[in-house]
Amino acid sequence: MVSNDPVVAAGAVQQVDEREQLAADVSTLEIAEDQQKDKTDAPHRSHDPQYNQKRSDPFQFGSRYLEQDDDVFEFNAWDHVETDDAYKEYAEQQFAMQRQAPVSDFDKFRFNSDPAKWWNLFYKNNTSNFFKDRKWLQQEFPILDKITQEDAGPVTLLEIGAGAGNTAFPVLSRNKNPKLKLHACDFSKKAVEVMRAHESYNTEFMQADVWDVAGDDLPPGMEEGSVDVALMVFIFSALSPLQWKKAVENVYRVLKPGGEVCFRDYGRGDLAQVRFKKGRYLEENFYIRGDGTRVYFFDKDELADIWSGKLNASEEGEQAEQTIARFDIEDLGVDRRLLVNRAKKLKMYRCWLQGRFRKI
Repeated sequence: MVSNDPVVAAGAVQQVDEREQLAADVSTLEIAEDQQKDKTDAPHRSHDPQYNQKRSDPFQFGSRYLEQDDDVFEFNAWDHVETDDAYKEYAEQQFAMQRQAPVSDFDKFRFNSDPAKWWNLFYKNNTSNFFKDRKWLQQEFPILDKITQEDAGPVTLLEIGAGAGNTAFPVLSRNKNPKLKLHACDFSKKAVEVMRAHESYNTEFMQADVWDVAGDDLPPGMEEGSVDVALMVFIFSALSPLQWKKAVENVYRVLKPGGEVCFRDYGRGDLAQVRFKKGRYLEENFYIRGDGTRVYFFDKDELADIWSGKLNASEEGEQAEQTIARFDIEDLGVDRRLLVNRAKKLKMYRCWLQGRFRKI
């Protein structure tokens, strides 16, 4: 049965959510086909195994570089590609259009007053097979490989925004550590139900619970200073800027001294931001998707200020500065990729931010 709410209905009838169909449904710039060049591949693009080993630095973000004389449509993706002038101009036009046609005050209240409602509807309308398993996380965050080794000892891993378990279950499938405890939490009650119904859900190693990272309480059954590693992948962007401070405080509270946050989320100017149409703009860099869920696009310096405590310190003043949750920014990188639709000659610029933050 489809809801009478037009926003919910639109999300329900979509076979694939807009977050997963960027490559197939994109209104960016058409690029004239370049002449094919008769040249051999550069060594790092060849199939020679010596050039295709896993990168040792997780924040290197790939090694397929687009050189000046390359045919951009030779491969499906390129690493470390800055946006060209044409795309920048197009993006600025899009942003101007978005600001001129914001979400109505009525809908702002509707979406912001009960965000859990929209995530519950999202997971109700999409099965647990909606997202692909994130098997790449061990490469991006080597600590996940370390804590799942047989001799790693007692480790508590907290995943915040676990969704349907597409991170948790791949981690468990590779786990050799008999003393690992994975606590998977999500804002959505429906998402937690999906995880608990999964065939691989094993309470010996995993516990799934409803938890609002920006709420007043810690995750069910967890005490302050009990978590070794917190994993936050595409979850911080779902929060309102007004919730950032409380969320960081809660992560700080639950981590052990020296505990680590593994972070990945959307970067400013990502194609997902540029392609938003009229009636989706909540406030600067903050939007409502077609299914009613929210998403924010971060700047690198902004994110560093949030997690280091600088942003909150400037708001609270010097007297309260000693009480502010602070993290060392051990790594924070911008992962820029150019995805190419070779058949339609389309270029799609993606931008993500990835970081490692350690509790001081």
